Amino acid sequence: MAEHFNSEFPSVEHLIRQAKKRMPGFAFDYLTAGCFGEVNLDRNQKDIRDVQLKPWYLRDYEGSNLKTELFGKTYDAPFGMAPVGLQGLMWPKACEYLAQAATDHNIPFCLSTVSTASIETVSAITGGDFWFQLYHPAEDKLRDKLLERAWESGCKTLVILADTPTFAYRPKEIRNGLSIPPRMTMRNILQMCTRPTWSLGQLMAGAPEFKTMKPYIPAGLNMKHLGLFMNKTFSGRLTESKIAPIRDQWKGNLVIKGVVNPEDAELAIKHGLDGMIVSNHGGRQLDRGESTIRPLARLAPEFGDRIKIMMDSGIRSGADVASTIASGAAFTFLGRTPMFGVCALGKYGGHHTFEMLKKQIQQVMEQVGCESVDRLPEHLVG
Repeated sequence: MAEHFNSEFPSVEHLIRQAKKRMPGFAFDYLTAGCFGEVNLDRNQKDIRDVQLKPWYLRDYEGSNLKTELFGKTYDAPFGMAPVGLQGLMWPKACEYLAQAATDHNIPFCLSTVSTASIETVSAITGGDFWFQLYHPAEDKLRDKLLERAWESGCKTLVILADTPTFAYRPKEIRNGLSIPPRMTMRNILQMCTRPTWSLGQLMAGAPEFKTMKPYIPAGLNMKHLGLFMNKTFSGRLTESKIAPIRDQWKGNLVIKGVVNPEDAELAIKHGLDGMIVSNHGGRQLDRGESTIRPLARLAPEFGDRIKIMMDSGIRSGADVASTIASGAAFTFLGRTPMFGVCALGKYGGHHTFEMLKKQIQQVMEQVGCESVDRLPEHLVG
């Protein structure tokens, strides 16, 4: 595999600055914003960065290995691509680019129900080796069709979403017309005119669409009615009565995303789930909730031997990945950072970002004298 690391952009902060120069303001806001005053968005990052690691300098050390086993498959690093909705709005063909990059780097790629590439397209890119995140439909018939398509496309790990029971109050999206129903403002049009690379890419790729959902969307809907249709189609809140039939139908790995308390963790185990992702939807849903690293640190010791515990939300760098693993996660997922990579650098931005993250994790492990990912918790400062 060719290396695509660009030394001009060695950190996520460099990628963010470059992405902002290339994206229309409304697209950049959609990628970066949280809800309400973005308190939880900031708390997620701050609390991860407060985690401290202790080095062992005088022990024998033979080098570090990033390979990590998850659900019977060995990945080249302890992180994967988190599900992100409307990826193609933020950068043309972003979903396809990131699926290819994840495949080339042998890390998991998780496709959102509301992304801009279809299940079948991502299956073709990944050779069927991908995860699928299900936004729970209001109708069982649609749920079953989506699960059948995912399974037939080779997906063996299904992620069911618990942390979006309602549409969030996101002031930036409301102002930019990206709420439900959506609207296109003159300000958005002017922003597109000042970002010719983005606009030309959209022209070539075609307008962003909910490609997985396209077969079920009535033809000819305008933006307003499409938004209302999507709002009606997904019921949001995940309950025990909704989990049970999914567990009965899905024969692969079943993961729940959004668990932050022991009561929900017990229910996940009760229903035979294989994993849970501690998540608060990237700080985009509950502004006054906890950061993800704090419940992770409580849940991992109590439930880590009964269910695979992972985490997303707030993880931006390789150092953050190391801190999260040290705090008890078996695996991690990042959404915004790889998106910044593609928005900043285009087609090979995902390759650059995954290479950057690997280099950063490698440096941390070498510095503290940690030989394998599963031993990072031994380096946690209590």
